[in-house]
Amino acid sequence: MDQPGETTHFGFRDVPLGDKQTLVNDVFHSVARRYDLMNDLMSGGMHRVWKDVMINTLNPPRSDAPFALLDVAGGTGDISFRAAKASGLGFSATVCDINTGMLDVGRERAITHHLEHQVSFVEGNAEELPFADKSYDAYTIAFGIRNVPRIDRALAEAYRVLKPGSRFLCLEFSTVDVPGLDKIYDLFSFKVIPPLGKAVTGDSESYQYLVESIRKFPKPPIFADMIREAGFSRVKYELLSGGIVALHSGWRL
Repeated sequence: MDQPGETTHFGFRDVPLGDKQTLVNDVFHSVARRYDLMNDLMSGGMHRVWKDVMINTLNPPRSDAPFALLDVAGGTGDISFRAAKASGLGFSATVCDINTGMLDVGRERAITHHLEHQVSFVEGNAEELPFADKSYDAYTIAFGIRNVPRIDRALAEAYRVLKPGSRFLCLEFSTVDVPGLDKIYDLFSFKVIPPLGKAVTGDSESYQYLVESIRKFPKPPIFADMIREAGFSRVKYELLSGGIVALHSGWRL
């Protein structure tokens, strides 16, 4: 149970713990239609490379053997579509997202990609997944876990729904560890991204939150410890692009 008066961060602001999910929902409702375009503009297209690294690490089977992926906070379907195209006919993905606007975009994109028979979309909360124990062969979450109010609960749920022998993968922004690049990255994040968000989506505040939320997310060694505490084994992480992004991995054994 949450304690009365308990707070968490929403970007650089402290807010009541129970309010964060609503605030995050408002962010993604606001930007859903331009979310993928903004990802391209903000990252110079690098988000595609990072997601490809995630899919290569996932290495879904190319055979007809059944393989069920749960992609959490994956509303527009990007990870699931990439995984489907890298897989065999036995592949299926469930995209679970709490935001209906993002899910609507994902469903439309699934039809465009002719993947609606392999990728389904379910509204759900990462902290209370509406799925049975030990029901998935892999769990992915890309650039979403830092928006979850109670990260420990989301990790516990990831462990619960995975079959023994299955893998957890989390792609998330990290801490730049290259001298000089860190200053350029901060300048771009705070001076360019919010105005860019205003120009493209009509919303600068949501992108101000997004760049602030990156700075508040636990550093890779701390987040790796949280993954271990949730029960995962063989936990590790790989820094990409000078530490702008980290790919975290763990196994339910």
